[in-house]
Amino acid sequence: MVREGILRSERCIRAMLQVKRHLFIDERHAKWAYEDTPLPLGNTGQTISAPHMCAYMLEALEPQLGHNVLEVGGGSGYQAALLAEVVAPSDTPKEMWGRVVTIEILDPLCELAKRNLKRADYSDRVLVVCGDGTLGYPPLEKGGLYDRILITAGGPDVPPPLLEQLKREGILVAPVGGRFTQELIRIRKKKSGELIRERLLPCRFVPLRGRFGWEGI
Repeated sequence: MVREGILRSERCIRAMLQVKRHLFIDERHAKWAYEDTPLPLGNTGQTISAPHMCAYMLEALEPQLGHNVLEVGGGSGYQAALLAEVVAPSDTPKEMWGRVVTIEILDPLCELAKRNLKRADYSDRVLVVCGDGTLGYPPLEKGGLYDRILITAGGPDVPPPLLEQLKREGILVAPVGGRFTQELIRIRKKKSGELIRERLLPCRFVPLRGRFGWEGI
């Protein structure tokens, strides 16, 4: 991924090396843990994204030490661990740490993410919330709460509550489009509050569920 230009920054390369992907997948798929392919998460119909996509989203989000990050779509907890390793690196004093909040709408996956993050030693840096991530966290709270927001499921557009909760000069990355194919976009919120939208690449994610996802249409 470094040779192909997907991974570029030292902080993201370090995170990809530090977080052990095999701790976030089903034992039945252990032999594919470090193959560049998505893998199913039990019988939930959901997947852990291929490593190259996890890396691409991590770089696109431009997270920094000390940032507060919201992830919508916790899944296995793997992407949240990658984010935590950037904003709260294990070799940095805790007073410098940021925090990751990851929201998962499916209860079985919510519990899976909690177990995986505990096993991988990220429970003190990641808060796992069971609920509708399209409402943000706390739900429908107004004002800028997060330096970075990442959505890991494909929706028809970016949920308005998440744009509300993005701080000025913050970045949001999300797959937007149809139920089966989308385009990964990046939104930068300027100091003035203006939103600048950038198209990154075609992608395919599971459908975003919730009030401002496909179930809410």
